[in-house]
Amino acid sequence: MKYTGSDISVGALFGFVIVLTLVEMYFSYAHDRKLYTKRDTWTNIYLMVSAIVINLGMKTATFFLLEYCYQFRLFQISNIWIYWTVLILAQDFLYWFLHTVGHYVRFFWAMHVTHHSSEHFNLTTGFRSTVFEPLYRVFFYLPLAFMGFTAMDILFAYLVTQIYGNLVHTQYQINFPKWYEYVFVTPSHHRVHHASNVRYLDKNMGMVLILWDRWFGTFQAELPEDVIKYGLTTQPKDTGPVNIIFHEFISLTADVKKAPTFMDKVKYILNPPGWSHDGSTKIAKIMQQELHDAEELEKQTKDSKKVKDINEPQRDLSSTG
Repeated sequence: MKYTGSDISVGALFGFVIVLTLVEMYFSYAHDRKLYTKRDTWTNIYLMVSAIVINLGMKTATFFLLEYCYQFRLFQISNIWIYWTVLILAQDFLYWFLHTVGHYVRFFWAMHVTHHSSEHFNLTTGFRSTVFEPLYRVFFYLPLAFMGFTAMDILFAYLVTQIYGNLVHTQYQINFPKWYEYVFVTPSHHRVHHASNVRYLDKNMGMVLILWDRWFGTFQAELPEDVIKYGLTTQPKDTGPVNIIFHEFISLTADVKKAPTFMDKVKYILNPPGWSHDGSTKIAKIMQQELHDAEELEKQTKDSKKVKDINEPQRDLSSTG
């Protein structure tokens, strides 16, 4: 069997990720940081294998659909450097869009939720795949084929950016230059993304570039006063192999059944997670606005108290003058 340069590159990158994972795992146990647990790690591996199986099943269909659309390309970039630069940037933006849809449309969240279901955060969390994403991911990448990028190059670019996305799943503090943190996704940015704190919900969707989040209003820095809690706002009680994949579909089905009107049923499917027809649950944006209002009120109260404390001695002086 003959291996191409792309095969060797991807293999080397995956090997690098695996070595780093083993190193992180060793230091976690050596320093008793408890970043890993056996059950959580095995769940991550199980979800990764499940996604790989579906990926393999969809690989041929994905390739031929991209190749078919390539026939109708609107233009062709001849310069190799510009070709790969535009492909990586466009692919990364389309992933940001796909990822954002996964957080703001509950039907897609029901599939993406598996990636966020761990209460731990380490390099194996990056392998905790959105199991059913291979079934629909190709439709988000079709514009790349129409832009004149071949199916093989699109798939290679996705693998490279995916590997970078895996590397930012770590709790170890890494000090990057400010320019780098402004442009690229860092572990700190992605820790925010995996947090269940209200402030951090649905933030930092980027895979490689954090610029998309800065430009489109989904950026949030990690704050020392708001310590990250990993996992979901409501963790599934049953973390068995079947329920961990389907628990949100089960919950969504129950909500659709109880919806009083047809439009409410549709809204449960298409609206963000947390939407309810009777207001009994809230979407992240509403909870974040309530948090912001509460913090503003607390700040105003503190400022008012400071002014009062400053003016009090002046009143005492004037009354004795």
